[in-house]
Amino acid sequence: MTDLTATSSTLQRIRETVSTRVLGQEEVIDQILAAFIARGHVLLEGVPGTAKTLLIRVLAGALDVRFGRVQFTPDLMPSDVSGVSVYQESSRAFEFRPGPIFTDLLLADEINRAPAKTQSALLEAMQERQVTVDGVTHPLGDLFSVFATQNPVEYEGTYPLPEAQLDRFLVNVRIDYPSRSAELAMLANYSEGFDAERTSTFMPTPVVTKEEVAQLREMTDSVNVTVEVREYIADIVRATREDTSFTLGASPRAAVALFRIARAAALVAGRDFATPDDVKQHALPVLRHRVLLAPELQVEGRSADDVISAILARVPAPQ
Repeated sequence: MTDLTATSSTLQRIRETVSTRVLGQEEVIDQILAAFIARGHVLLEGVPGTAKTLLIRVLAGALDVRFGRVQFTPDLMPSDVSGVSVYQESSRAFEFRPGPIFTDLLLADEINRAPAKTQSALLEAMQERQVTVDGVTHPLGDLFSVFATQNPVEYEGTYPLPEAQLDRFLVNVRIDYPSRSAELAMLANYSEGFDAERTSTFMPTPVVTKEEVAQLREMTDSVNVTVEVREYIADIVRATREDTSFTLGASPRAAVALFRIARAAALVAGRDFATPDDVKQHALPVLRHRVLLAPELQVEGRSADDVISAILARVPAPQ
């Protein structure tokens, strides 16, 4: 119990630190924090100006982890991300110069602006936390996580992420506009000197150490998920494959992802056991990018979220 109490206190400090700088996005903060301690990668979607970049930078500051950023553009090359081997005349040998991917928390900004070849440079890193350049493998570290952003409404000059890469993201989190009260509070912060374009005004003092972050992840592995909750996860995922609204249902990896995020969400909520509500509350961000909606439903204006919500409404949850 002492360990759980200490863990809850640690997570609460992180949440408060981030939420005082990114206002009106408490649910999003909980989702990305759960994904991080579940050792997952996050795809953030939101229109410009909804604090996606600010959110990730503040989280990295609160966690005291190394932060790196890559602005994805159409002319970005894979070597610009992973690094390159350079011939040194003095030693008459090639020397590897690591790219920005060698960090703990990587912000892949506007990831869908780079072509598929460059996007694929992240695949090995996201799956195995290592990078292979010129036949030599370089480890990235246990804390390595990708937080990628993309604009869901601007399609000109963008390249849709391939299904194989989408599946590597534990969650696809949508950031919406804040409430009126949160927006007013944000303006009040600006009147007092806060400025999202000046790091000195928002970067927090770290509230945890890297060792404590590693302990949070270890605690996540010990959260209990009963047989009934595991069956509920499997029933939801299998229902996506049987629903004719989808031309492609969620894979077994989706079931594992839902299991992992349910564990982490329970810990964020201060519990050492997962509930059906943990599964239900995170089913949309876990599943929405792992299914393909039938074309005729897209024409009608329906979304994957609509169908998944209907599945959640009809699949019975354990008591």
